[in-house]
Amino acid sequence: MKRSERLVDMTKYLMERPHKLIPLPFFVKRYGAAKSSISEDLAILKHTLASNQDGILETLAGAAGGVRYIPFWGKNHAQEYLRELVELIEDPQRILAGGFVYLSDILCNPRYLDKIGKLISTRYAYSNIDVVMTIETKGIPLAQVVAQYLNVPFIIARKHSKVTEGASVSVNYISSSLDRVSKMELPTRVLEENSNVLLVDDFMMAGGTLTGMQQLVKEFNSTIAGVCVLCEADFDDVKLIEGHLSLVKIEKVDSEKGNIVAQPGNIVDHTDFNRF
Repeated sequence: MKRSERLVDMTKYLMERPHKLIPLPFFVKRYGAAKSSISEDLAILKHTLASNQDGILETLAGAAGGVRYIPFWGKNHAQEYLRELVELIEDPQRILAGGFVYLSDILCNPRYLDKIGKLISTRYAYSNIDVVMTIETKGIPLAQVVAQYLNVPFIIARKHSKVTEGASVSVNYISSSLDRVSKMELPTRVLEENSNVLLVDDFMMAGGTLTGMQQLVKEFNSTIAGVCVLCEADFDDVKLIEGHLSLVKIEKVDSEKGNIVAQPGNIVDHTDFNRF
C-alpha cells in the first residue's frame, strides 16, 4: 500500500474501534510495512486529529503497548454545536400540550445523535466507564450512541419486567411529576457488581427518574460515574438530584406566547479540554 492508502485504512480501522488498544505489530502485519513507517503514519494521524481538535490518538510504549483512538471534541466544536442545538430546541413548534417540549425528531435523527453522543463521550472519555445506562424509551438511542463512542455496553431500565430477560431487581422512585410513586426494573444479568456506570436520559424535570436509576445501580453494588441529560427544565425549582450535567437548559416554555427560552447547559464548563 501507498502511504495515502494506509492512512485512510488506518484511520477507518481506529475510528471503528474507539478506546481499544491496537498493538503496533498488528498494523505492521496488516500493511506489510516497517514498524518505523507505521510509527510515522500514526504521527501524521495524531497531528491531524489534534490540529482539527476532532479526536486524540494515544500511543503506549512497551511490549504491551500500542495505539488507540479516543473520540474527543475540542472546546470550540462543543460550544458551536451547543449553540446550534439551542437554536433547534427553541423552535416554537416544539411546544406540546402541558408545556412539554418535543424532542423525538432529534433523538431519532442519526446526524444530531452522532454529535450529541460525541460531546457526551468527550466529557466522560477518561472516566473509566464500564456501562451506559438509561430508562426506556426515549433515552435508548441516546444511550446507544454514547456507548458506541465509549466502546462499552449500554443497559436499559424498564418500567415493566419482561420474561425474556429473566430475574430482575426493582426499585420504587418518585416520578417527575412528584405526585406518585413509580417502579423501574433492571435484569440481574445485565450489570456486574463494582461497575462504573454513566446515567443518561433525554429530559429531566425534577430528576425523579434519574434518582430511581441511581438507586438501581446501588442495588448492584456499583458506582455512579456521572449523570448527563440532553435537556433539563431549568424553570423547575424542585430538584431531587445534584451534580448532573446537561447539554441544554430550558429556562421557559410559554404556551400562550408560543416561545421557548433555552441556553447551553453546563457540560462544557465541566469538561477538561486541555488534552490535545
